[in-house]
Amino acid sequence: MKKLTYDIVEIQKKLQKDMDDSRFVHTMGVTYTATALAMVHNCDIKQAELAGLLHDCAKARSQNSLLRLCQKNGIKISSYEQAKPALLHAKVGALIARSKYNITDSEVLDAIRFHTTGKPAMSPLGKIIYIADFIEPNRKELDALEEIRTLAFKDLDECMYLILKNILKWLEEKSDVIDDVSSSAFEHYKNIHYQKDIATE
Repeated sequence: MKKLTYDIVEIQKKLQKDMDDSRFVHTMGVTYTATALAMVHNCDIKQAELAGLLHDCAKARSQNSLLRLCQKNGIKISSYEQAKPALLHAKVGALIARSKYNITDSEVLDAIRFHTTGKPAMSPLGKIIYIADFIEPNRKELDALEEIRTLAFKDLDECMYLILKNILKWLEEKSDVIDDVSSSAFEHYKNIHYQKDIATE
């Protein structure tokens, strides 16, 4: 696997200028958690560090700005994202990571792009960033968070299943619309979950 070279201090300085304090603390928490997960699951630590740092690099932008950048750069917007433009910070984040921070690693960019919705058959790095964003130490207590944190260091697929299951349940209880990509991701990891159950019977 190729080695990533970048100035971690310079990236942190740029991010800190673009973020409020709470978002920067969250970002560092995700980075810390992602690198720890990468160590446990034998993934590239530098990729995890970079994707963790940049996953929310577009978070501070206004919803109108996110919509404009997507339209300008030919980024497809789902009906769900049209209704909730703040979610576009993930797709725009991948764009900014490439244009402002000169990131060319497609796996890092993909992990940033799908860290809010997830998707079926994510790479190990993609799963790590999605999970780290959910479990980082500064997150407020959520349903099953302790169980999810423990599971994250044992089985990424099972952890994805449990997170998505809880998120979709929460959205259903709120009578909120569920993104099609998240639904597909949940079905994918649910199938893996049940296949494992069958294999152990």
